[in-house]
Amino acid sequence: MQYQHVHKGIFLERPNRFIAHVVIDGRTERVHVKNTGRCRELLVPGATVYLEESGNLARKTRYDLIAVEKGTRLINMDAQAPNQVFAEWAQSGSFLKGLTLLRPEMTWGRSRFDFYWELSTRRRGFVEIKGVTLEENGHARFPDAPTERGVKHLEELIACRAEGYEAAVCFVLQMDGMVDFSPNDITHPAFGATLRRAAAAGVEIMARQCVVTPDSLSIAGEVPVRL
Repeated sequence: MQYQHVHKGIFLERPNRFIAHVVIDGRTERVHVKNTGRCRELLVPGATVYLEESGNLARKTRYDLIAVEKGTRLINMDAQAPNQVFAEWAQSGSFLKGLTLLRPEMTWGRSRFDFYWELSTRRRGFVEIKGVTLEENGHARFPDAPTERGVKHLEELIACRAEGYEAAVCFVLQMDGMVDFSPNDITHPAFGATLRRAAAAGVEIMARQCVVTPDSLSIAGEVPVRL
């Protein structure tokens, strides 16, 4: 995926989940943060950040914060980006060869999954996408905060797998150079336990890292999953 009109800035503070104060070209701007997660290890005062300028004059904020430098690594923070880059990757044939249908936001029973797919060979299934921005010495972790919603998604994938569908959860690591991916058991033990139960029930657990630049994001390759 490609961003337009990207600017470099210096992060100052984040008064709430949605807003940050950033210095751009010598002036302080109030910008929208495209990630409601904590991201405390990323958004530290003085960090170099990247922002996409919006052309919508009706908006209250002119810029969206989309990426941040953590040491020598650039991490994409756009919470909407993982679904978009997964769709681009899947439609290129890298997810499943012979894909005939990829439908976003598909409802099944009382559940809604990020994607539903079909193959001409009558295979069909669901995929849930999770964006990952937390890394520790090259090891990617999810979640960075307790997520009951994430546990619910895994339970729903187990249920649809039991009904005969294929099911997967794809962790999109919004960074590159990762050694592996693991659930963050310290932050949310229940998520890790449910992820392991999902794997045992036949849900495929995938992790894919990304090539990140200030104005683009794309899935690059597989990262080992350590459960």
